[in-house]
Amino acid sequence: VQLQASGGGLVQAGGSLRLSCAASGFTLNAYTNAWFRQAPGKEREWVSFIQTTGNTYYEPSVQGRFTISRDNPKNMLYLQMDNLKPEDTAVYYCARSYAGKYISTQSYDLWGQGTLVTVSS
Repeated sequence: VQLQASGGGLVQAGGSLRLSCAASGFTLNAYTNAWFRQAPGKEREWVSFIQTTGNTYYEPSVQGRFTISRDNPKNMLYLQMDNLKPEDTAVYYCARSYAGKYISTQSYDLWGQGTLVTVSS
């Protein structure tokens, strides 16, 4: 049972990246899934989550710029990030929830290894 994140890289401000998260050993859409990020010297914070119903939620600073999605046949989670800003620079993690407070790291029991996104100004 694991999650594996990929797709990070270096991009200029205003650019785009798509992060991917491959799930194995379980069915992704049977759980709420999320993306979190952690910038240097800061705590890990939620970015977006998608519920089993398909409902999606975004942290206000990324609302309108990021889109979370899931490909159920491929058992994949994605985060499309557009109009990136330097303050989006962080390691991004995908995660699987086991509890209901979806903006808290405490509600997640399985994490991907993280992928680094660096946005230059």
